[in-house]
Amino acid sequence: MVKRKIIHIDMDAFFASVEQRDHPQYQGKPLIVGGRPDSRGVVAACSYEARTFGIHSAMPSSQAYRLCRHAIFVKPRFDAYVEASNLIREVFLSYTPYVEPLSLDEAYLDVSTCTQCQGSATLIAQEIKQTIFETTRLTASAGVSYNKFLAKIASDMDKPNGLFVIKPHEGPEFVLKLPIRKFHGIGSATEKKMNALGIYTGQDLRKWPLDDLQKHFGKSAHYFFQIAQGIDDRAVINHRERKSIGAETTFSHDIDNLDELVQQLQRLGKEVAQTLQKRFLTAQTMTVKVKYANFEQITRSYSPGSLIENNRDLQKWLPHLLQKTEAGTRPVRLLGVSISGLESARETRRPQQLNLF
Repeated sequence: MVKRKIIHIDMDAFFASVEQRDHPQYQGKPLIVGGRPDSRGVVAACSYEARTFGIHSAMPSSQAYRLCRHAIFVKPRFDAYVEASNLIREVFLSYTPYVEPLSLDEAYLDVSTCTQCQGSATLIAQEIKQTIFETTRLTASAGVSYNKFLAKIASDMDKPNGLFVIKPHEGPEFVLKLPIRKFHGIGSATEKKMNALGIYTGQDLRKWPLDDLQKHFGKSAHYFFQIAQGIDDRAVINHRERKSIGAETTFSHDIDNLDELVQQLQRLGKEVAQTLQKRFLTAQTMTVKVKYANFEQITRSYSPGSLIENNRDLQKWLPHLLQKTEAGTRPVRLLGVSISGLESARETRRPQQLNLF
């Protein structure tokens, strides 16, 4: 069996690096992209200088400020990040059509059939990193291996601006020494569950038969069983259909006024509907998300039976979904709207019989 050549590219502190590139005065300083320290926002990204203080993404901005009082806080500029991401994507596509973006700043590439650089995945990764830097003045870390799981892990091994290769004969042995927390696809909750079962490393995981793993981890057991052997047969998918569209907002202060919450909900619904129509899609289900002041979160969903095509379809039902929550009687911290069951509007159009009488 011919081993595949998979590269995982992960941009280094992407949002923060774009800001430091565009604003030289930020270079070499702890920089935080996200909410202000006196707001209820969170850290979207931070520079490596900020990370030395223990700051990380998704941390409350107020906590980040306590850890580093002299940190620089800036608002995200998504247009700039998307522009840089598009340039990076063009670099990928100049080597292979098999590109699977995971976000603006990372992607898998299958270069198994690429003839550039004598077909060497390592040389291709080096050249891609160099081309990205010449094009955007941003650095990237690359992982090279024979499957997605190991390529992803490899890209984290030598950050920033690193390149790490796990060869086919090294994969099974490499996994044995890997802590479970480093396994992509194993989150903190699963890690705790595995630790309770005495599983701390890949070697521990490999000792477990598939049947026993299934008793504890259900459908995920097969994936865990495979990666413990260094096996991952997932293909690089160069087109991934969007499963949902959503918008949400975290309020600067808790809101317990129902009329005000309905207005916010309608604004979010309009934003979602605009995205739906811009992408020429229809949806089957709408969902309202409410996070109360104590961080308890609930969702309420409804499928009207007919396709959701525009803002009018959403506004008809969103207030009813909100009424099924405790909004208005309990203070609300966050409100969100999403739609799912997406289909192409062109494909869902059906010829209609006209009533001539």
